Amino acid sequence: MNTYSVAIAGATGYAGGEAMRILATHPNFRVTCVTGHSTVGQRLGELQPHITPLADLVVQDTTPENLNGHDVVILALPHGASGALAEQLDPDVTVVDLGADHRLEERRAWDDYYGGDFHEHWTYGMPELIVGRNADGGYVRQRGRLAGATRIAGPGCNVTAVTLATQPAVAQGIVDPKSIVATLAVGYSGAGKSLKRTDLLASEAFNSAVPYSVGGTHRHIPEILQNLAHAAGLEAADADRLSLAFTPVLVPMSRGIMACVTATLDNGALDMSDDEIHAIWERAYAGQGFITVLPQGTMPATQNVLGSNAAHLQVAVDRRSRTLHAFAAIDNLNRGTAGQAVQSLNLAFGLNEETGLNKIGVAP
Repeated sequence: MNTYSVAIAGATGYAGGEAMRILATHPNFRVTCVTGHSTVGQRLGELQPHITPLADLVVQDTTPENLNGHDVVILALPHGASGALAEQLDPDVTVVDLGADHRLEERRAWDDYYGGDFHEHWTYGMPELIVGRNADGGYVRQRGRLAGATRIAGPGCNVTAVTLATQPAVAQGIVDPKSIVATLAVGYSGAGKSLKRTDLLASEAFNSAVPYSVGGTHRHIPEILQNLAHAAGLEAADADRLSLAFTPVLVPMSRGIMACVTATLDNGALDMSDDEIHAIWERAYAGQGFITVLPQGTMPATQNVLGSNAAHLQVAVDRRSRTLHAFAAIDNLNRGTAGQAVQSLNLAFGLNEETGLNKIGVAP
């Protein structure tokens, strides 16, 4: 059995910690280097005490010299920090960026939502993303593009939930692509580990729900539109043929995302039965091992996917308002970030994509 060495930059944050938690028991990947900034010189056991197999690793400085020489480098860094660093990494190293620097294909989208230096788009790390149709009408997936990839861009967590919920409708053309509205309940770990605002204090967060990045300002919007454009058979440059009203809401839970997406049904779709519409999601995710389309009437719950790389989906129709409702529940740190990255790494190295990953949540 081949074993590959892994260095993790930003190992003391939530995303880096989740990557280490998963890889600590992975049979093919071995974490041999962890790096940080203000924590250099400390033992990992002091910083991530739940990851006991890696407790004796000492945090090193985040430099190309410390990261090079490993088979895999995972960059769990804020946007704007990984792009310049990645350019200094050995081209023979397989690099996964969990940040935003390599997700967007269009410079205009980056300039509108992020600003600063625009970096090359890497192979997108969402295996189940629909990217076209084959000759018999079946879906072509992003999975095929990940085989042998050496530069992988991990998707955003909110992006993952909205994309998985919505792409069957867009791919089948049963909704008006200019009418998509997504409201998300997001756990506080999605805001990162550093204390940036007073509303991240427990005393402020408990018993409260707080919208953030409202009014079309959230940086995940262009990435979602890019994904849905591909699902619709369009190029990223044509993403403006779709529109998305997007509102995330921080809710008092540590992990999890519940995406509630609505869109106006196309006239033809109004003649479809509930069974026929539900079957579109079942066909779209047939054979996708981490995706569960729940039986009609059963709603997703975030607790049922916590700690796993699973996504639970549901779809419903409000015929009075001609509205489609699609739902997705994921763990933002696992399916939304580190688990999806490991799934993509498995594919890149020719391993079974489910290796080292869990489909079972920890409810209640």
